Amino acid sequence: MKTTAAAAPKLRPAMTFSALALALTLTACGAENADDDAAGAGETAGTAGASAEGTATDDSADSEAPEENAEESEAAPEESEPADEEPEAEPAELPGGGQTLFPDRRFAAAYGSPGIPGLGVLGETEAEDTAERVKFYAEQYQKHSEEPVQPAFEIITSVATGEPGADGDYSNALDPEVIEPWVELAADEDIYVVLDLQPGLSTFLDQAKLYEDLLAQPHVGLALDSEWRLREGQRHMQQIGSVTAEEINEVSDWLAQLTAEEELPQKMLMLHQFKHTMIQNREAVDTSHDELAIVLHADGHGTPDLKLGTYDTLQEGLSEDIWLGWKNFYDEDSPTFTSEQTYEVDPKPWFVSYQ
Repeated sequence: MKTTAAAAPKLRPAMTFSALALALTLTACGAENADDDAAGAGETAGTAGASAEGTATDDSADSEAPEENAEESEAAPEESEPADEEPEAEPAELPGGGQTLFPDRRFAAAYGSPGIPGLGVLGETEAEDTAERVKFYAEQYQKHSEEPVQPAFEIITSVATGEPGADGDYSNALDPEVIEPWVELAADEDIYVVLDLQPGLSTFLDQAKLYEDLLAQPHVGLALDSEWRLREGQRHMQQIGSVTAEEINEVSDWLAQLTAEEELPQKMLMLHQFKHTMIQNREAVDTSHDELAIVLHADGHGTPDLKLGTYDTLQEGLSEDIWLGWKNFYDEDSPTFTSEQTYEVDPKPWFVSYQ
C-alpha cells in the first residue's frame, strides 16, 4: 500500500536530534569515501574513453563529462565518410556498339516469319540456325564493305491473310510471345531485329503498339510493308496495297517518342516499296526525328535489269535523309545476286535482306 505524507509517523524531539546527528556522521563518512568511488568509476570508464584526470570532489566534475560526450557525439557525423554514390547506368547501345545506325554499319538479314517457310528463309529453320545463317551473310558481305556488316533478322510479326479473321481483318498479328525468343536470342548473339508489319485493314500504328514491349529494346526496329495495307473493299492479291505519308508520320512520331522516353539508341524505321503508288505523297514523309533512321527497302524481283530498274526508279525524288535497302529473292530472282554483285549496285545498299 502506498504511504502518504499524512500517514508518516511523527518523530519525538529526542529521536529527531539523534537522527540529525547520525545523518551528519554518515555525510562526513560519505565525503571521505567519495575520492575512492570517483577513482573506481574513472578506472571503469577508462575503456569507454572517459577522462580519469582529477577526482569527483564536487558536482562540476560530474557535469562536465556529459557535455564533452555530447560535443563528441555531435561532431561524429562530420568525421564519418559519405556513402559512395551509385554509378550511373551506361547508355544502351546497338549491336556492334554505338548510338547511331548509319553510316557506322551495314546490315545483312534473313526475312520471313517463324515457322512459316513459304514466307521467307527466316521461317525455314529454328532461331539458332537462322542466327548462324545471318552471321554467314554478314561474313560474305564484309568482304566487300569498308563499314562493319551487322547480321539481322527481319521478322514478319503480322501476316497478311486471304480470308478475314474473327476481328474481320485480313491480317494475323502473332502473339509477342512467339517473337520474344527470337528477340532474346538476337540480343545474345549481337543481331539486329526488324519487326515487319502486314496490317490488312488495321493501321500500322495500331499494330505497332501491339509490339511496344519488344520495340522498347535497343536492338529492335520496325518495318512498314505497304503492299499489304488495305482500304475498305480491297483484298490481298487483288491489288497492291498502299499507305499515306500521314500514316507513316503517325508511326514515326510514336516510335521516336518511345525511343526518347526509353533512352534508346537510334531505331530503324523501314519502308517497303517497289512501286511509287505504294507510298502516297512520299515527299511528305517526316525525316526530322533524330531518334530514327528511315530506310527505303526496294523489293523489286526478277531479272537483274528489272531489279536495277526498280531500284533506280524508287530513288527519284527520294529525300537525302532516307537510306536505301535491297532485297534478294531465292525463288523469284533469276539469278539471285551474290554478295559481290549486290554491293556493286549503285548506290551500295545499307540494308540487304534475303527472302
